[in-house]
Amino acid sequence: MKRPYADTELATFIATRVLQLKPKSQIDIAREAGFVNPNVISMLKSGATKLPLDRVLTLADALECDPRRLFLLAVQQQGYETERTTIAEIFGTIVTANEVKWLDEIRDASKNTDPNLTSRSRTGLRAIFSK
Repeated sequence: MKRPYADTELATFIATRVLQLKPKSQIDIAREAGFVNPNVISMLKSGATKLPLDRVLTLADALECDPRRLFLLAVQQQGYETERTTIAEIFGTIVTANEVKWLDEIRDASKNTDPNLTSRSRTGLRAIFSK
């Protein structure tokens, strides 16, 4: 059976997140997210179905993840290129709560001097992530 959303970042993200939340079950996650069909989490993980945008907040709570990140993955999965462009034009780069913490730390470390990203600082940052 063809799963139209199997190769999306959202399907991969949900599959990974469910594993990280063990011993919390997929049924628990579905229930917490307000899904009537507890099998919907399996369907999202396998790419058999896409995540409706109106379910992003409740699923983010159930998955204990940042709703902004889940929203961006859901928009990407929907294929809403025009909407993605509009969202980017209105809001600019949408950052997750974790990214805000990184930005706050950079601002604190630099004493709010708004430092340029030099090749040296870029190399140091990439080294943190083994890139």
